[in-house]
Amino acid sequence: MESKSKGSRLYRQITSKLLEMMESGEYPPGSRLPAERELSELFGVSRPTIREAVIALESQGRVNVKTGSGVYVGEPQVDITSLGSSISPFELIEARVYIEGEAAAIAASLINNEQLERLDEALAVMAQENSQDNLTSAVADRKFHSIISEATNNKVLTLFINKLWDAQEKLENIRLAHSAVCMKDKAQRMAEHEAIVGALKRRDSGAARIAMRSHFARILAALHEKAEEADVNEAKLKASKNRERFSLDRMVD
Repeated sequence: MESKSKGSRLYRQITSKLLEMMESGEYPPGSRLPAERELSELFGVSRPTIREAVIALESQGRVNVKTGSGVYVGEPQVDITSLGSSISPFELIEARVYIEGEAAAIAASLINNEQLERLDEALAVMAQENSQDNLTSAVADRKFHSIISEATNNKVLTLFINKLWDAQEKLENIRLAHSAVCMKDKAQRMAEHEAIVGALKRRDSGAARIAMRSHFARILAALHEKAEEADVNEAKLKASKNRERFSLDRMVD
């Protein structure tokens, strides 16, 4: 069995391998993936790792999980727009504030009981993730937001939100910033997501919008703190180099 930290890296590798097999035609759209046990034996990893990889694929819209039937390959989606590393974490979070805030408001009036149950399941997985010493996985988090986007019954919104997550995970500067910030306060992370679910269960669109935006407000505040800290450290380093370069001891040697 893999350790928790190793397992969190392995699921990404398995996700990539399964995507390659789908894109090569080995698992074409509409086909059913092998059972969890078979995939576990094929890749030599535990079944929980396979399960996490399937969740990641489902949240990306690449597979459809049908209870009692299996996991089916979906149609490939358009690749992430080529924004490159020039996009900043602030720009991405700003986009998520507006888009996902309104998505939550729309979902509040349309979400069904099955989707609410899936949100509770995602919260339970987040609670398990919080028990890890080094939290690096965002699978449950993405799944959570994916369910809400799905509940809008608006394919355009769902596509946009998936693209924002793709950018967050595939552009290293965004992914590292999110990991350092969003995962910092585990208790607050849970409280924010629980507040969103609570508003959705009450069918309160205004509260759902506020809860979602409040979630991102903390992330933005933490990003500002991190950026300011980096600026201070850079200034100190520059001052230290100047002090060394123009020191009296160096002049008299």
